[in-house]
Amino acid sequence: MSDTLHNLAQIIESRKLANGGDAEKSYVAKLFAKGDDAILKKIGEEATETVLAAKDARVSGDTAKLVYECADLWFHSLVMLAQFDLSPQDVLQELARREGLSGLEEFASRKQNTSKEELQ
Repeated sequence: MSDTLHNLAQIIESRKLANGGDAEKSYVAKLFAKGDDAILKKIGEEATETVLAAKDARVSGDTAKLVYECADLWFHSLVMLAQFDLSPQDVLQELARREGLSGLEEFASRKQNTSKEELQ
């Protein structure tokens, strides 16, 4: 995992209220204090802003705002992962598991697993 992701994940983890995060002094601690719904809402907002920035970049050719918005989306996704006691490494392991699979094969395996779970 990149040092940047690792370091950021550690900082986010330190902002959890259980780890001494102070909602009066930290944006991330404030998100944690508001709970899952506030974090998920923020991800929705950032995802929408990322899509809009990509559409703008398609027209203008300027990708600076797209990178900026994608960074916001990744950041808030890291906060969400921490909220559920997950780390960027968990996501990287899932990506590694998928390495070498075609997207169509991976999607088909998800559909099979979902169908099996529904039968149980």
